Amino acid sequence: MRAALLEHVGAPLAVRDLRLDPPHAGEVLVRVEAAGVCHSDQHYLTGDLRCPLPVVPGHEGAGVIEEVGPGVTGLRAGDRVCLMWRPRCGQCPYCLAGRPALCEAAGIQASSGGLLDGTTRLRDGDTRVHHLLGVSCFAEYCVVSERAVVPVPPEVPPEIAAIAGCAVITGVGAVLNAVGECAGDAIVIFGAGGVGLSSVLGARLAGANPIIVVDVVAERLAMAARLGATHTVDASSQDVAAAVGDIRPRGAEWAIEAIGRPATLETAFDVLRPGGTLVAVGLGAVGTTFAVPLNLLVQREKRVVGSLYGSANPLIDLPRLFELYLAGRLPLGELIGRSYPLDHVNAAFADLAGGSVGRGVLLPWGSP
Repeated sequence: MRAALLEHVGAPLAVRDLRLDPPHAGEVLVRVEAAGVCHSDQHYLTGDLRCPLPVVPGHEGAGVIEEVGPGVTGLRAGDRVCLMWRPRCGQCPYCLAGRPALCEAAGIQASSGGLLDGTTRLRDGDTRVHHLLGVSCFAEYCVVSERAVVPVPPEVPPEIAAIAGCAVITGVGAVLNAVGECAGDAIVIFGAGGVGLSSVLGARLAGANPIIVVDVVAERLAMAARLGATHTVDASSQDVAAAVGDIRPRGAEWAIEAIGRPATLETAFDVLRPGGTLVAVGLGAVGTTFAVPLNLLVQREKRVVGSLYGSANPLIDLPRLFELYLAGRLPLGELIGRSYPLDHVNAAFADLAGGSVGRGVLLPWGSP
């Protein structure tokens, strides 16, 4: 099968023929229909985040099951599925507590570059090739754990199903799960990429008001306004704290940072009102820290919390997101940006780094 291969940090991805072994017990073979181009993949390409190499990137995807391994129940060939980069073992304390985003099994996949048993199904000749976060969907096919897929209704297009598995559940989930009740509250969203724009949709769905979006790309801000932002702030030409203060003089109840930059996190903390909460969603380079003024943290009772994968329970939340999309309550089609064939994967990441608007999507087999 053809796949995009990262051999060295900083090197362009090479599209080549790799060997993919059949699924083992508890695994499925998926024909990839669409794969989202995410900043997290870019972090691995540049070395900001680390994984075993060589590796096939891609952690946000959707496709059709072609084969099931021994012992798989509840799934069969022909099922349409969304791929998840956070599996759920169903047995660790976090899964049992309804917080599968923190599943302990995810560490096995991340550190080993394999699937849940720590081994890989990918080969480049005699060289072992690793899976990224147990998915590796920048390819025509992938083998994943049965615990890393969620069924997709037939009416949901592949591109929508793909981005739902990362950008949408992360952004919408950050509002619905980490923020929670926020009707009438001010929320400031930093970053208007796929996750930030999904947060806008979640904030509108939850009734937040005003919804203020901060970015440095005018086209992204315009898209945020179309999706429900009541105000936008261009951080390339405006003082963000002052602009937010003009809109909400007492500060915002909530801020979501979907970029992963220390300076942006510090500004997000600054725009909070007393008792406000900053939800950190974006990932940065390994070891990145940011400064929190201790006295303001204590005296104004501000809070800083993290939200991984939208703090979601995907088996419950993804079907709900698909239902909301089909009901017209979540216009996820508006999030889709440019589509790329697999051979143009490096152009997709160049566009992402250049501030492309909407979520770029790879189509390994061409238009679905």
